Amino acid sequence: MAAEKQVMVIGADESEQSQYALEWALDHFFKPFGGDKAPFKLIIVHAKVQVSTAVGLAGPGAAEILPIVEADLKKSAAHVTEKAKEFCASKSVTDVVVEVVEGDARNVLCDAVERHHASILIVGSHGYGAIKRAVLGSVSDYCAHHAHSTVMIVKKPKTKH
Repeated sequence: MAAEKQVMVIGADESEQSQYALEWALDHFFKPFGGDKAPFKLIIVHAKVQVSTAVGLAGPGAAEILPIVEADLKKSAAHVTEKAKEFCASKSVTDVVVEVVEGDARNVLCDAVERHHASILIVGSHGYGAIKRAVLGSVSDYCAHHAHSTVMIVKKPKTKH
């Protein structure tokens, strides 16, 4: 009987940093094993922003704009997930589960680790300085402290000119 694969969760969004983290993980954890023969089950998770977070609910016209914003958020999530699936397929990784979960990315990713009993979470890093991290918050920093798994933060190297 074959051993059960460990679960790897990768956070995905529309950023270049997220795409690089996915590429890095595939190249280092899947490609050496021939794609689907890797010792990990791959789950890609995209956190879709809640409409109420994207649009203030007060004020005239809010009811009319909410369906438009919701449609745009769904379209964006579909784009992110399709791009991730296509990229995995290009690296011969077809045994992948892609999820879209509504909520704050920090909570969505930590919850995904728990729900799937993941042994590793991989997230991209925007490389914010201390002030921006303090003001905006950092998904990778939050996950590093709260996810109940190993957390790998992948930062894209700066290109030399």
